[in-house]
Amino acid sequence: MSGTAARLVAALVAAAAMSACSGPAKSPTAEPEPEAIETREQPERPDGPQGTVTLAFAGDMHFQLHLGKLLEEGSPGLGPMSRALAAADVAMVNLESAITERGTLEAKELEVPHSRYFFRAPAAALDFLADTGVDVVSMANNHAADYGPVGLADTLRAVRSGPVAVVGVGRDRDAAFAPHLETVRGTDIAFLAADASFREGSSSVWRAGPSTPGVAAAREGRPRALLDAVRAASRDADVVVVYLHWGEEYRACPTPMQQTAARALAAAGADVLVGSHAHVLLGSGWQDDAYVNYGLGNFLWYHNDQPDSGVLRLRIEDGEVVDDTWLPAQISIWGRPMPLTGAARTRAVADWERLRGCAGLTPRASSAVGGFESSVHRIGPAMQERMATTHGPRCPVAWRDLRLLRLTHVGFDARDHRGEIVVAAEYARPVADVFERLYDARWPIRRMRTVDAYGGSDGRSMRANNTSGYHCRRVQGSGSWSAHAHGAAIDVNPVQNPYLTGSSVQPATGRRFAGLDRSASARLPAGTIRHQDVVVRAFAAIGWEWGGTWADPDYQHFTAVVQ
Repeated sequence: MSGTAARLVAALVAAAAMSACSGPAKSPTAEPEPEAIETREQPERPDGPQGTVTLAFAGDMHFQLHLGKLLEEGSPGLGPMSRALAAADVAMVNLESAITERGTLEAKELEVPHSRYFFRAPAAALDFLADTGVDVVSMANNHAADYGPVGLADTLRAVRSGPVAVVGVGRDRDAAFAPHLETVRGTDIAFLAADASFREGSSSVWRAGPSTPGVAAAREGRPRALLDAVRAASRDADVVVVYLHWGEEYRACPTPMQQTAARALAAAGADVLVGSHAHVLLGSGWQDDAYVNYGLGNFLWYHNDQPDSGVLRLRIEDGEVVDDTWLPAQISIWGRPMPLTGAARTRAVADWERLRGCAGLTPRASSAVGGFESSVHRIGPAMQERMATTHGPRCPVAWRDLRLLRLTHVGFDARDHRGEIVVAAEYARPVADVFERLYDARWPIRRMRTVDAYGGSDGRSMRANNTSGYHCRRVQGSGSWSAHAHGAAIDVNPVQNPYLTGSSVQPATGRRFAGLDRSASARLPAGTIRHQDVVVRAFAAIGWEWGGTWADPDYQHFTAVVQ
């Protein structure tokens, strides 16, 4: 570090310490940053295929000290890394700041004196974020309420009229935990946020109550309010994203509490978990079908003591995270993240990938090993509770006559995955034989979950390209029970194999597959069913017929033939 850089960092640290007692300090005296003024206008987000979404995430941001000048007319903006945010369909960051120019410092008597920091910014900060390419902002952190009830009231007022969606704070608990919903190319995405860091003050502003404003707090290993919010969001959304302010400062491996929370949230229906707070990077990767990032580090910060930064980009296809990309950066002496190139970029990506080790995450969705495995289970109390949206007291099949199958299947990534499907007890073993034949043929299935994972919505299950069985529902447009309600039908890869009725294609994401030639000799995309292929033959061997031969073809559908 140069002598000038070292002096500037020292000035920033001193100013930050002073701001803990007296509020925001003035920017240190220094020469202007040697960079030409650039426009804040960003390119339009590109179009893409139906069912495909790109999400981008970055870590902690604020506008403290000299960073406040970025909000002035003609500032250089965020710089080149803004393109990494703007290029995604939806970009999300964490704003470590109250949005206010009033208020008094809120007591943080639970924190040690030298660790009490207070951050705030004017409402123009939200305009800056929007211009930078940010769409969703988490404010569930230990600075959103730094300026007490008055500052929090200003924050909520700014949020209501701001140009970006803000989650994690609200006028009461329900509002603080309410998701922001986005629909991109047929995929419904819910964004939530919560603060799981150490509570610094006893004031009620640090935890929203039933009728009092504050932050969405989730400081337990199994945070009930957040888990309930995730379950509710998963009933309506194809993808549930949770941004958490969690972990231990400067610790590059997740804490046991973080890992406990990640498992609980994934089980509740979270598909993507990302976070910040530690000021350093932590591991990212797959935990079964869920994608977890334990720490994104700083992004726009008033010093570069922890310079490693970047943007996490996730690619989602049919509701599943299929790829991750780390776009590394370093925070400059002026606090802005600058992209790395060449050998430095290669080293930074390799370092980031190594962080998965202590996080217990995998570089791709987890797989089963050791070949095909299957097991058949009765539907016990825990599973009955899970299936509450797909089974009721008036359904034609009792719990005792249903079975849960856990099966190995080959995914679209050619790897082995675990799946779950429910069918009537009499079909359990034969259906397991069908999927063993498909596994041996390496025939791919996108995912296999019980329909309750989609809140009992057949439409959402189809849009997610989910292979499913039992679902207590009526035939569409009829009062009769569907074969699914008898546990005697299975839908396979609905996107590649849609249901056609007149001009209707279900799901709509399957429209590009609707007109394919499905004759026995046709060459078709992976996961697509055709006449006399291994899927049709495997189901026929257990006495089930294919809906692809019907007058209104239902290419995904196989059903037992009742004599």
